[in-house]
Amino acid sequence: MALWTAFLLGLAGSLHCAGMCGPLMLALAKVRPRTARESTGRVFYHVGRVAAYCGLGLTLGFLGHVAAPAGFQRWLSIALGVALLTGLLVAVKVPLSTRVIKWVTLLKVAMSRLLQRDSIASQATMGALNGLLPCGLVYVAAVGATATGHPLAGAAYMALFGLGTWPMMLSIHLLGQRLPLHPRLSLGSITRTAVLLMAVLLILRGLELGIPFVSPVSPDLSAARSDNGHCH
Repeated sequence: MALWTAFLLGLAGSLHCAGMCGPLMLALAKVRPRTARESTGRVFYHVGRVAAYCGLGLTLGFLGHVAAPAGFQRWLSIALGVALLTGLLVAVKVPLSTRVIKWVTLLKVAMSRLLQRDSIASQATMGALNGLLPCGLVYVAAVGATATGHPLAGAAYMALFGLGTWPMMLSIHLLGQRLPLHPRLSLGSITRTAVLLMAVLLILRGLELGIPFVSPVSPDLSAARSDNGHCH
């Protein structure tokens, strides 16, 4: 999967992040006065969040590599794209299991405790925990990380996705209440659009149509087509 799509996904979907994580950022701004130390801690909060994304991408990239060895990556990409489209069209709401609910509760409790601490480490840890909370947009990025088929590429994909959300999230910290955040910020529309674009990109990538940056041809397939063209 082209890494540039990860940054664009994060940048375009940052409104979703603002709606979901904005209240937490505003709560942090109210709890502590805005100082140089606090601003540094806020940067490390996002560093921790991106680090959590990287760990997720590393794992999913490895799983993509194991599930689809060399020569089958394009089929994995197409399958993931079709799966995203199917989920988008069916739009079935899957209820969270009891284990997931307990996991989310534990994360929120840990984050509320860290909120009371004034240290760089606590903010970085809180950011990492935030990165592990269920989020539809992160799931879409995770699919792209899986399609890379390599642990390091998966980690890089998720890192760029996280960096794409930085402008909006840091703006919330800097502007605080002056930034117009609406509770109903068409989050569903943003997520659905992101899913649709990611699905189309995955399918195009797997088809290898020779479109630069969008649907490039792999070296193996290019060599095979070249050999066929020289057959007499």
